[in-house]
Amino acid sequence: MMNVNFGSGLHAAPGRAVDTLAYEQYIGRWSRLFVPAVLAGAEVGGGDRVLDVAAGSGEAAAMALSAVERTGGVVCQLGLQFFPDPARGVTEFRRVLRPRRWAAVCVISTPERAPMWGILADVLSGYLPYQREALHLGFALVDTARLERLFRAADFRDVRVRREVRQGMVESFDDYWRPIEAGTGQIPQAYLALPESSRRAVREEVHARLSEFEVDGRLVMSVEMLIAAGQA
Repeated sequence: MMNVNFGSGLHAAPGRAVDTLAYEQYIGRWSRLFVPAVLAGAEVGGGDRVLDVAAGSGEAAAMALSAVERTGGVVCQLGLQFFPDPARGVTEFRRVLRPRRWAAVCVISTPERAPMWGILADVLSGYLPYQREALHLGFALVDTARLERLFRAADFRDVRVRREVRQGMVESFDDYWRPIEAGTGQIPQAYLALPESSRRAVREEVHARLSEFEVDGRLVMSVEMLIAAGQA
């Protein structure tokens, strides 16, 4: 039985630096589509001070730079689902917020509604069945009612949870697969732990299942996220 250590931040194996280009190709290109909605959920505006939790490449913070000054909000872009204790995380968001300010989080919807990651996780689960829960950790907070309960239990008011859909494009399957071969991210690290013959089979199956999204050689896919927000 193989033991896969996903490493600090889930984006690189222990002791290895994150490949920023591969991170952009695997996660960043999709994540940034939702950053404006997260900042809007946190009601970030002129004169605000923003805390970006689980910052990744810092893109959410960068987009909020024009609104940094006094009051304060918390944003967490595609991070809360990986917290060992999401309820405690949301409670900490509430603790550091100033009165009447907002916290907003973005988490991935179901595997079927995020095929760029969901299909790979599903195929790998056939080869690593004992790691199925870990491989699907990114989809752990898909329940809108649970997200709302997390915020209300942390004493947030005016809690809002909504679904947002965006569409993106990858130039080719090879471009999609390149960051997976680089091992950038939780699921690709599990892929690299497989024997070479299994990796080839995984690639072929994922390619076949993604073919429904091919348009003139490009992969055109939609992804759904859940945006949750609450006021201190």
